[in-house]
Amino acid sequence: MKNARTVAFIAAMALLVPAFSFAGGRSEAGGPAHYTIEVTGSTSVSPLMERFAETYSAAHPQVTINVSGTGSGDGITGANTGVAELGMSSRSLRPTELGFGLDVLTVAIDAIAAVVHPDNPVSDLTRDQLRQIYTGEITNWNQVGGPDRSIAVVSREPGSGTRGAFEEVLGFVDLLVAGAIEFDGTGGVRASVAGNPNAIGYISLGSITDEVKTLDIDGVPATGANVASGTYTIARPFLVLYRQEKIASETDRFLEWMVSPEAQAIVERNYVRVN
Repeated sequence: MKNARTVAFIAAMALLVPAFSFAGGRSEAGGPAHYTIEVTGSTSVSPLMERFAETYSAAHPQVTINVSGTGSGDGITGANTGVAELGMSSRSLRPTELGFGLDVLTVAIDAIAAVVHPDNPVSDLTRDQLRQIYTGEITNWNQVGGPDRSIAVVSREPGSGTRGAFEEVLGFVDLLVAGAIEFDGTGGVRASVAGNPNAIGYISLGSITDEVKTLDIDGVPATGANVASGTYTIARPFLVLYRQEKIASETDRFLEWMVSPEAQAIVERNYVRVN
């Protein structure tokens, strides 16, 4: 019986060892245990967060960071409910969301760029013209110096952080023209504009590709330098949301790193750094 109990004890311990190696503390090899950080939210913040994750995990191989671009609303809700440790938002929190009591870290400032098809001869709009296109007061490109063609207005879906910031900055909240084409992500807006010579859309500066042409606003190009100087004013913060009392120490270290000189150098490539 003694031998049987000894064998049973050894077998039980063998089952517990791998469990402890994933739960925290030390791994079987004596190194730090592996930890996974779940991040969800804004599709505009996602490209920057993915670069953060790649750089941080390369230096900290015991940490895996999963980034899911699902929209700012989901990021705020996910951080509030605990679905994800970290949420991403490309707009400021609304009064009802401020009531959640979430901790907020600003990691970058982003420009929202108006984009058209590369073949569109229009290269500059005023803020008023851009707003009037999105409210339906301007409906033809010939009203802003372009060809005699109806404007196809492309927007983000309701609840999008990019849409909320764009409408708020330009002053037309809830006044989007009827018939506007709506997409659930930055990629959808960009692809729609790239495939339609008559379309106009808006996307994060960090998501600009050669597929589309960026419009100057009041003669000012959408660049990080112009956002930093205050001359380009269609801009918004990139936020990371969390609950300090619920995040793991590995997540806390990742948050601290996001505003470090190394991380902010990554921000500076396409956005405006915060320190």
